[in-house]
Amino acid sequence: MRFRWGLLLVLLIIGAAGLSIWRGWVSIPPQWNPWAPLDVKAEPNLLTRYKLMRLRDNPQLCDQVLSSSGLRVARQADSPDATCPLTNTLRVQGGEVALSSGFLASCRLAVAFALFERHALQPAAQAVYGQAVKRVDHLGSFACRNVYNRENGRRSQHATADALDISGFRLADGRFISVLKDWPKDNQGARFLHQVRDGACDMFSVVLSPDYNAAHRNHFHVDVGPWWRCR
Repeated sequence: MRFRWGLLLVLLIIGAAGLSIWRGWVSIPPQWNPWAPLDVKAEPNLLTRYKLMRLRDNPQLCDQVLSSSGLRVARQADSPDATCPLTNTLRVQGGEVALSSGFLASCRLAVAFALFERHALQPAAQAVYGQAVKRVDHLGSFACRNVYNRENGRRSQHATADALDISGFRLADGRFISVLKDWPKDNQGARFLHQVRDGACDMFSVVLSPDYNAAHRNHFHVDVGPWWRCR
């Protein structure tokens, strides 16, 4: 009986605290307010994934978050009747870091990529090379297919534009760091790539590297789907 009353008291305290924050009766920093829009410039924390999740079906909130992200994007028309329907989708065209080509992305993937670029990719480049990454090379995002292109099975996260395959990075001095060529080595490139992979796990739901299987030997698969995995 005491346990039940204690649990009820804890729930009441949590509920009262949540109501106070929601109503604005208690002021807390925006990055720790679950109802405040995600700030791409703020250091990711425990609420970042929840705030990313809120963007799925909210184009207005998506546009608000992306407006200060530094990414150049163009909103795409919804295609609800397609074999692989897309909604709240953007074409990411680049930003402070150039892209080998633009790519289609769900709002959550676009924002997660902006977080990754700012809080994982560039810090890793500065730590290992003392310079910035100037271009990200990729193998594509949207593809209306099943996992591993199997005839039967579940749809890939690529089929909803929730995934991107990253193949390498161009540094400011012109050097190119390739996932295929540099990951297996014991050099700066390998150390950099491992730091990038580990940092990406804080922004994306799933990050698969060459350590996962041979199918990923030449790229990092990153996605914002419902599963959680980092390898």
